[in-house]
Amino acid sequence: MSFKFVKATNIKEGSYVVIDDHPCRVVSVSVSKPGKHGSSKVRIEAIGLIDNRRRSTVMPGQDDIPVPIIEKKDAQVLSVSGTTAQVMDMETYETLDLPIPEDLQGNLQEGDIVLYWKVMDYTLLKQKKGSVE
Repeated sequence: MSFKFVKATNIKEGSYVVIDDHPCRVVSVSVSKPGKHGSSKVRIEAIGLIDNRRRSTVMPGQDDIPVPIIEKKDAQVLSVSGTTAQVMDMETYETLDLPIPEDLQGNLQEGDIVLYWKVMDYTLLKQKKGSVE
């Protein structure tokens, strides 16, 4: 797995964490004050990058939480069929079949340049950057 560990109290809204073995984007973070017999608690609520499910976790503030390492790469669209796009990485020339996100469906054409992410064991098509022309 490709991730690093960060103290739970250092997590901010908009950052990324791994909850239940799924990479997620943090929506809200709340930190409670330390009590008489314990440390502070951190409640993290996040939305999954793959399945858009809401996940939350509560943990001691001094504990470490895994943060995924995201590789952002450019690719060219070779073909579009239904809700899947075949893309070619601009550096390694490997081809990938990626599902097209709902906001890009009907907007991608052959020859477009797109941004895709490699997160842990997942590959996601994120945005259209332009066209080759």
